[in-house]
Amino acid sequence: MWNYALRRILVTVPALWAVITICYWMLHATPGGPFDAERKVSAAVLANLQAKYHLDLPAWQQYLYYFNGLLHGDLGASFRYADWSVNDLVAKALPVSLAIGGLAMLISVVLGLALGIWAALRQNSAVDHALMVVCNLGSAVPSFVIGPLLVMVFAIWLPWLPSGGWNDFAGRFMVLPVALLTMINVSTVGRVMRGSLIEVLGSNFIRTARAKGLPTRTVVLRHAMRPALLPVVSVLGPLAISSITSAVVTETWFSLPGLGKLIVNGAANRDYTLVLGLVVLVTVLAVMLNLLVDLAYAFLDPKIRY
Repeated sequence: MWNYALRRILVTVPALWAVITICYWMLHATPGGPFDAERKVSAAVLANLQAKYHLDLPAWQQYLYYFNGLLHGDLGASFRYADWSVNDLVAKALPVSLAIGGLAMLISVVLGLALGIWAALRQNSAVDHALMVVCNLGSAVPSFVIGPLLVMVFAIWLPWLPSGGWNDFAGRFMVLPVALLTMINVSTVGRVMRGSLIEVLGSNFIRTARAKGLPTRTVVLRHAMRPALLPVVSVLGPLAISSITSAVVTETWFSLPGLGKLIVNGAANRDYTLVLGLVVLVTVLAVMLNLLVDLAYAFLDPKIRY
């Protein structure tokens, strides 16, 4: 198990370097600059700004300077937010995104597994069809449609919850964003769990367990659950990454001061270091999530280790 984990960790290192390098050169290849604005500055002021942020150096030296900072945990200084580093901006926005996304993922996994098991044990029944309709709606309807519907119902028609904003992790302001991400994620987890458990319950070893007179609860929990969880574990990594990308829409719609809104503002302001720092952060999170999925997969299925 440890050898497998070490091999997976070593594979992630060149992947991180490749993503950082490609994104860096793509951003620097875009036309315009962070100090191109409607009101032009003088040549002397522009030269001082470029010297301050090392933009007067050749491109390859800028890359080495930036990569050296990354190795020391420095994401660089923001071009557009005066006296703020990218580390400071990320440290302020990351807890918001982690709270919303983490809580939504936790609820989605628990609720999705429960609904998937329930539908699989009552295959082709009215309960099964109703659950699948709900799951398919959650997958088919995009987040930028579900979000306004939630606001219209629970903030306008029934003024129970605020339509947006953030009040230092107050529960009322977290309900609608968490509900939006949960509706999207639980549909995927539920459908995958249902299909996987139905397939496992038709296996020969499950028929043998039933023939021995074991109750349904023992057959499902002790024999069928572990192999049925393999496809669910496989989809959790991409699902968590999609939750991060969905934060761009969710946090913008609900006016949350998280990473999604920070990415939008950085791109609009041509803040290269901010955008690149957020890309690096999201890449690291994605790689770490995929690594955890691989380790969980190897734990559930020992054949994967070999």
